[in-house]
Formats: sequence, structure tokens, C-alpha cells
Amino acid sequence: MVHEINGVLNGVLLASLLMAGTTGAATSDGATTAKPNIIFILADDLDPRHLGCFGQQQIQTPCIDRMAGEGMRFTQLYTGTSICAPARASLLTGLHMGHCPIRANRECRPMEGQMPLPAAVPTVAKVLKAAGYATACTGKWGLGMFDTTGSPLKQGFDHFFGYNCQRHAHDYYPAYLYSDDQRIALDGKTYSEDLIIDDTLKWVRAHAQQPFFLYFAVTLPHAGLSKPSDSGSEYAEKNWPHQAKVYASMVSRLDRDTGRILDLLKELKLDEKTIVFFSGGDNGVSYGYDKWAAVFAPAPEQRLRGSKTTMYEGGLRQGGIVRWPGQVPGGKVCDEPWAFWDFLPTAAELANVKLPASVSVDGRSVLSALRGGPMPQRPYFYWELFAGSYMQAARFEDWKAVRPKLGGAVEIYNLKTDPRETQDLAAGKPELVAKAEEIFKTARDNSPDWVPGDDTWRKKAIERREKAAEK
Repeated sequence: MVHEINGVLNGVLLASLLMAGTTGAATSDGATTAKPNIIFILADDLDPRHLGCFGQQQIQTPCIDRMAGEGMRFTQLYTGTSICAPARASLLTGLHMGHCPIRANRECRPMEGQMPLPAAVPTVAKVLKAAGYATACTGKWGLGMFDTTGSPLKQGFDHFFGYNCQRHAHDYYPAYLYSDDQRIALDGKTYSEDLIIDDTLKWVRAHAQQPFFLYFAVTLPHAGLSKPSDSGSEYAEKNWPHQAKVYASMVSRLDRDTGRILDLLKELKLDEKTIVFFSGGDNGVSYGYDKWAAVFAPAPEQRLRGSKTTMYEGGLRQGGIVRWPGQVPGGKVCDEPWAFWDFLPTAAELANVKLPASVSVDGRSVLSALRGGPMPQRPYFYWELFAGSYMQAARFEDWKAVRPKLGGAVEIYNLKTDPRETQDLAAGKPELVAKAEEIFKTARDNSPDWVPGDDTWRKKAIERREKAAEK
């Protein structure tokens, strides 16, 4: 499949989306319901096994656990890739790493700002805005400063509040945040999440009478670790390393803020009108956490291999929860895989939007599966990452192929019998190695920004994006 977007979401395309989005969302029996509100809560660097509903017993997460009990829990929701910016780009664009315009954490400014999303790429926010939704992103962006094509306000969001730059988001007591594209000066003593959740709840209240899409890209519990402003003594008496106590407080704060959003939906009588997605993070748990987080670690037989910036399951496999009373069955667990790039087509189906032929995505709508039906079939999942060395991975059925570095040997694992990827079967499975090699070759386009082994992209990409930003 060729993934080329001819032009931007111009008036013709917007008109076609608006026409498609004027009716309600179709149900499995052919009936229609009003277009639901859509919320995606994306945590940052959270290992899902640090939540009670995924087996954690040390950290208190009652709100998220209740959400899982009232909705469906997914044990194999895959991220777009195993690092921040490209994973978020995949979520918003419906494209896997073979076609996504962002495939690394690529700085394009000396002080603040990452490589921007191009103007031409469709996003979930553009699609839903064209279908009549109010749209907001709160928390962390990391896909382009406001004077570039990647500004959230140019990518379909009516409102933004929080950190534009992902490096800036490492500071939980910042000197400033952004409200839309305006810098808001702070005193350096205010916990950023206090302002972000307050703005989020205020925005939801203000748009309760119309369909809305909220992308709550919360920064918790990403490093640098900083104790939340409302953290009491919940973990003070624990015989844990200091970092572990702070981290646990941050996860519990994430839980409370998730609960505040769910409570507000109930207060506004929007529970049955709102589908809420939750993902533990944009990638697997950060490297180095194991040095002090042993108290949170799952049993050895449950630990996945790898972490952030790897192509193993520990870097790519996330946990997910979806809640929609009356539509998504409660208390169920699904072990079938799906991925971040499925969110755009799923949101489009929820809004009853048929994407025009000029909009090409890699994802498949999983709405039927969210209602308890089967997951859509696909030939493979594909990932790549430019981080240090160039690396690739693919999953087809229960087989996982990993090439951990450019020019390296392909590894083959059976995820059904070996989810921890401990036994490389490549030597005895030459036909699977050949299949993986073919996927690695054909699943990606030859973007000049993303040439394996070519380090000149750094200067070329920066020059192109800077010139585009000036225009």
C-alpha cells in the first residue's frame, strides 16, 4: 500500500468528512446512536503492571481499577513504537512506523521543540473536528512548536494546554506552560499537573452540550520524578527507596486525575455518551527504573523483555482499558493484539465518518472488538525506530521478528509460548526469517527523512523543517 497524502485537509476533504459525519454511529444491529464523546487518556512511561488491574499490589490505583472493572481490559495494546514522539504521532495519524512522518525523538530547535508533523497528514483531531466535534489536547504535545506545521492548533485541536516540548515536560515545576499558543508564566513552585487537570475539567464542562474529543496526554509518571503537590503520607512509611515512593505517588496522582474525569462525566450525565480509552504509556517502562523499583516488579515469569527504546515486548506492548457503559462490556479481558494506529479509524467509525480514498491509514477500526466481537484480521504489525542504531520489529500471528540493529541478524520468537522472548528460534525457522525480511523491506516507505544508516538526516531534516516553519 502506498501512503501518500496529496495535499492538505482542504475544503473538499473537510466537506466530505462533514457530510459523512452528520449521522450517528452505527451499532451492530444496524441502529444508530448519537455520536459519542471520545476521550483518550495517555499516560507517560507507565508500565501497565504498575496498576492494580494488571496485578500490582503495592501502588494504589482504585479509579483506574474501577474503570477496568466497568470496561474492557486489553493485555496486548501495542504502542506505535518504543519512544515518545513517534508513538504519539502514530496514535494521532493512524500510521505505523513504516509510513509515519515522525519515527524518532528528533530535536529541531536548540532550546525547545521537536520535529513537527507535516501539514498534509490527517490526524484524529482533524477528522473529528470536521465531523462537528470540539477538540482539545491537554498535557504534553511534542510534535511541533506553534510557529510550525506541527502546532496542535494546526493539527485539528481547538484548544491546547500544557507542555509543547517533551523535554520541557520533564520539569513538573516549570517556569511556564502554554494555553493555546500563549506562554503562561509560572512561579516555578506550582505542580504542573494541578493546572493541566483543572484546565481539562474546565474544558469538558464548557463543551458538555456537543460532541467532543479530548486527548488527555498526561505527563505522569515520566521522569524527572517529582512528588505531586497533593501527595500525602500514603507511601511515607514504606521501606522503599525515595524514588520509588515518589514514583508511586505520581502513579496514584494519575489514578486520581483519571477518576476526576470519570466522576465529571457522571456528574454531567455523559457516562453513556462517552467512550474513554486509557493507555499506560507511549512506550514501555523507562530504562533504569529497575534499579529502585524492585518493590513494584512483577514476578520473574511475568516480566517482558526490554524497555523503552527497544523492539522487544517490554518496549512495545502496553496495557489498555476502554470504558463505554452500555456499549463496551464490563469486566472483560481481551488478549487479542491491536495498536495505536488503530485509534484513528476507530474514532472515525465512532463518529460515523468514512475516510475519503485520498486518506490512507495503516490502522483498522477495532470498534467491533470493543463491543465484544472479534479483532480485525491483518497480515502483520510493524515497528521501527531511529534511536542510536536503526531497529525493526514485526508481529505476524503469534510470531515476533526483531532486528535489534542495522545489519543485525533477525530474531524469531513465538509469543504464544514465549511472551518473554527468551528463545530465539531463527536458526530453525528460515521460512519465518525470510517472511520477516520481506516485511522489513516492504512495510516501510523510503522517506528522505528516515534513511537507515544515513546520519545526514539530522542536518537535512532540521533545514527542511526550519524553512517550512518560516513559511
